Amino acid sequence: MKENKYDDRGFFENYSRMPRSIGGLEAAGEWTELRSMLPELAGKRVLDLGCGYGWHCRYAREQGARSVIGVDLSEKMLARAREMTADPAISYVRSGIEDFEFTEGAFDVVLSSLALHYVAEFGGICRDVHRSLSAGGAFVFTVEHPAYTAVEAQDWHYGPEGEKLHWPLDRYHEEGQRLTRFLGHDVVKYHRTVAGYLNPLIEAGFRVDRLSELKPTPDLLAQHPAWADEVRRPMFLLVAATAPSDA
Repeated sequence: MKENKYDDRGFFENYSRMPRSIGGLEAAGEWTELRSMLPELAGKRVLDLGCGYGWHCRYAREQGARSVIGVDLSEKMLARAREMTADPAISYVRSGIEDFEFTEGAFDVVLSSLALHYVAEFGGICRDVHRSLSAGGAFVFTVEHPAYTAVEAQDWHYGPEGEKLHWPLDRYHEEGQRLTRFLGHDVVKYHRTVAGYLNPLIEAGFRVDRLSELKPTPDLLAQHPAWADEVRRPMFLLVAATAPSDA
């Protein structure tokens, strides 16, 4: 099921008020870790799947990327990205990730931030991305952690005084659609296990180079105090993979 919630006026207005929507990459707690997992971008052809406001597209160009294409299903997101971008080497395409035309060998780096848990069939995306990468190309992405997506409520179990007792985990091995509540709206996401992310990558021909479950560091907590609860359970999974030149 392909859903375009971000073009809903109320949802988009709520999204626009999020700290990461206002402050960009530095306001995203996972950014420092994600940045460390990206390859050298100078001279590279970059594709951003689920580009949103285009923050990562502009960052890639700041690092010397030759060209960048940002793909998103939401016209409202792309309109904001275009307003914030004055660079002819960056282009934006309206498309669902599953519908994008992945041309063979067209890119050197494919990245995606918090978008692939909205995609129903991850294995097909892995195969398409692998085909679109040059030899030795990189695929780096972040998703909501499987421990976070397993239960539809995506919320803590609270005590009688409203205290956060624990994060419930159930139906972990039952991969598939979850109807969650996000920014005051019902949103369809897709739960996968950790293996459900890694095995399709390997089967598509990728070498998995690095994983992160984003354990908050003292520096991150100093910058983002609200992340104190993230020490108790992982919220994000970050993956860096390579399409080997001898594949």
